[in-house]
Amino acid sequence: MPTKPTSFGVVAIIRQGDLFLAIRRGESLRAGGMVCFPGGHVEAGEHDSEAVTRECHEELSIDVVPRNEVWKSVTDWGTALSWWTVELLQPCCPVPHPIEVQEFFWLSLDDMIAHPDLLPGNQIFLKHVKFGDIQL
Repeated sequence: MPTKPTSFGVVAIIRQGDLFLAIRRGESLRAGGMVCFPGGHVEAGEHDSEAVTRECHEELSIDVVPRNEVWKSVTDWGTALSWWTVELLQPCCPVPHPIEVQEFFWLSLDDMIAHPDLLPGNQIFLKHVKFGDIQL
């Protein structure tokens, strides 16, 4: 029997052309040092679309507009994730939060899937995208 999620989070899928925006998580965070999409927790009373906008601003100082929820998943540690495509409001130069984000990169789909530090849940998502199961 599936367990009830203990927390809720959002994931931001940000693209420029054929490249995805990825981050390396801060060392002090859960899964520190791992590569993934930007995102984070949903605060009490907050809608997922609000959370994804807030998290992008907090982690990278970028402003986005949520477009579509394209997938849902649950992490191994019980966080229910809502995966959103988002659009940048202006051409961006992300500024990583000094604690939450070590660095950011723009990666192709294949380069991101093959990245040795990619979180497993992100790899599963990207393989679904590659094989056409998820439309972005």
